[in-house]
Amino acid sequence: MEELIQNCVGIDVAQNELVCSFAQRTGLGNINIIANAVFVNSEKGFKALLKWQQKIKPLETPIQFVMEATGVYHQRCVHFLHANGYDVSVVLPNKAMHFMKTLHIKTITDQTSANALAQMGIEKQLENWEAPHPLYNQLKHYSRERNRLVEERSAIKNLIHAEKAGEESGPKTIKRMEKRVELMNKQIKEVEKDMKELIATDAELKRKLEFITSIPGVGFITAASIVGETQGFRNIENKRQLVSYAGLDIVVKNSGTSVRSKPRISKRGNKHIRKAVHLPALSAIRNDENMKSIFVRLVSKHGIKMKAVVAVQRKILQLMYTLWVKEQMYDADHYQKNLGQVANAPALTKLIE
Repeated sequence: MEELIQNCVGIDVAQNELVCSFAQRTGLGNINIIANAVFVNSEKGFKALLKWQQKIKPLETPIQFVMEATGVYHQRCVHFLHANGYDVSVVLPNKAMHFMKTLHIKTITDQTSANALAQMGIEKQLENWEAPHPLYNQLKHYSRERNRLVEERSAIKNLIHAEKAGEESGPKTIKRMEKRVELMNKQIKEVEKDMKELIATDAELKRKLEFITSIPGVGFITAASIVGETQGFRNIENKRQLVSYAGLDIVVKNSGTSVRSKPRISKRGNKHIRKAVHLPALSAIRNDENMKSIFVRLVSKHGIKMKAVVAVQRKILQLMYTLWVKEQMYDADHYQKNLGQVANAPALTKLIE
């Protein structure tokens, strides 16, 4: 009889249901799907899922749950399983899709997706999901709420401009939209107040944010947003990993003599981080000599301003991580020495005006 060495439950999450597959790998290396079931996506269904796997799983053998990050619908399930002491892995949709391609699955259904996730959990060494820190998680929600309000306010301001510039403007329509802008201004201030009050509850967080905000161009909102999105840089081991997590890493595709694509950023990462460092980069280019020298040097090399701005974004993000970890204030002279004394090009000074 083959000795069982690993069990895994793959869960395809939908809004109202969980499609599950139970896979086992034996001592001979065979992977078999031995059971399938469907449960409601609620606490009642989560409890039924645990009872189901307990009936199938041999005693004293480990088990892992694997699910795909499906918007917000997977969150209650992963929190429930983690709270009950089970190992759970949450994989990105693109990783799950690429793994399914290796299995040569022709028909994609909820059940075949659950089967693939179960097999993926056995074949791959997936990282276990960790519950987010409540403080950083709330800070992330506040910063995202503020971003949505700012975007909505900008959209309405554009509508007001278009309405006023039109041939037949509607005074009542404009007045109603202006009231909505006033309401959003008020709500943005409320969210910012909530962010400051939340940070004030943790003296360590408040102290470490001062290191980040010492960087020219980086204000309170930017610092709070980055810290919230990275969970206080938890699980970030180095600057390269942080850049990749933000989707600011460089992708190059060269093959043979015919494929020669231009280098570009991957954008396979946290878009909120990329957005948070955009305006600080523009401000730093204008006000900080170190960042200005980087921008000028890169523009003089390839002539693409946006490419140079992205490079500054990357530098600022790396600098934020360094100051957070080392608990140091920004020192322009020290940073200039590390850059290697880059000389400014006078002919290109107009590029940053």
